Amino acid sequence: MTQPAAGLRRTLGVGDAVVIGLGSMVGAGIFAALAPAARAAGTGLLIGLAVAAVVAYCNATSSARLAALYPASGGTYVYGRERLGEFWGYLAGWAFVVGKTASCAAMALTVGAYVWPDQAHAVAVAAVVALTAVNYGGVQKSAWLTRAIVAVVLAVLAAVVVVCLTSGESDAGRLDVGVSGGLGGVLQAAGLLFFAFAGYARIATLGEEVRDPARTIPRAIPIALGIALAVYGFVAVAALSVLGAGGLGNADAPLADAVRAAGVPGLVPVVRVGAAVAALGSLLALILGVSRTTLAMARDRHLPAALSAVHPRFRVPHRAELAVGAVVAVLAATVDVRGAIGFSSFGVLAYYAVANASAWTLGSALSARAVPAVGLLGCLVLAFALPWVSVVVGAGVLLVGVAAYAVRRRMRAAG
Repeated sequence: MTQPAAGLRRTLGVGDAVVIGLGSMVGAGIFAALAPAARAAGTGLLIGLAVAAVVAYCNATSSARLAALYPASGGTYVYGRERLGEFWGYLAGWAFVVGKTASCAAMALTVGAYVWPDQAHAVAVAAVVALTAVNYGGVQKSAWLTRAIVAVVLAVLAAVVVVCLTSGESDAGRLDVGVSGGLGGVLQAAGLLFFAFAGYARIATLGEEVRDPARTIPRAIPIALGIALAVYGFVAVAALSVLGAGGLGNADAPLADAVRAAGVPGLVPVVRVGAAVAALGSLLALILGVSRTTLAMARDRHLPAALSAVHPRFRVPHRAELAVGAVVAVLAATVDVRGAIGFSSFGVLAYYAVANASAWTLGSALSARAVPAVGLLGCLVLAFALPWVSVVVGAGVLLVGVAAYAVRRRMRAAG
């Protein structure tokens, strides 16, 4: 196994790791993902949520087992490299860095859209600069800020659930589970909702900054996933009870529309603030995760070696963080990527497919291979169930990465 040239500081405990995972999962996705998922699945929305949760559980279990063995920055990039070979690790890292960089820009623009719609790009850049500065100051500062953000977002979501379920407009009949969107619609909804579960990867990518990682990471990942699933389940049921599958699918701002339909329009501004704060939490955790995978890839020279530097005082990959922050700031200032990041879901599922394939190699017993097998199959099915544009763009991005890898290998062999 390749050893890092300079280690990061291990300061995160189980609670910190859980909070960072929740900061990614219980983020802006829940404020927006329900509507397109409901459009796709119709009355099968809750089935789609359950399918996404099963695949996420398999991925989380595989990631936890691998992270205990390879407690270094990089997550599945490291696992794929060590278990399957350099190419598969590289492919996972490429899918993660490119897809999540676009997600960073999207989250930054979401902050801008909620805080000051007329100056969304300027606010987005300011958010990126501020959160990059927080990450630069050390992962513990990031964990404390994420803790505050998660508390605010959970409080807002709890208010939405209580208001909707106790409203006179709430009707249990709207929760009737069916498959009006067909099997394809349910799977597409699961693929869209899976994106909102993917934050537990942040815990694994921080493997080099967690205390006692062999014990901490396998505990933190399922705890974070379980809390996120419970929150998503309650929120989905609450929104469906007042809007129904059709109303939820047509909602521009599903949770704001839900509290308005419940007869409490005064809560709409609170929901908007919660969405902005949630987007900030997702952005903070995304920058954290992308910079650590960038660090790992730079150590292996798949990215410029200068990005592998670790700050002597703060013990963070400061050049990787600044590079990621700069790229995201430029994207956030110039491009509106919110409507064009479907390939990010494709990339995330490709990333976890490599994680499950890596976990498959850890044991030959059926019991040891059942979970990664289900996870691998689930990732592939959900990836290709996404809207065709997302599949084509996502596959194209992966092919660009493969071409870059081939060129680099050829140049290295020639040199």
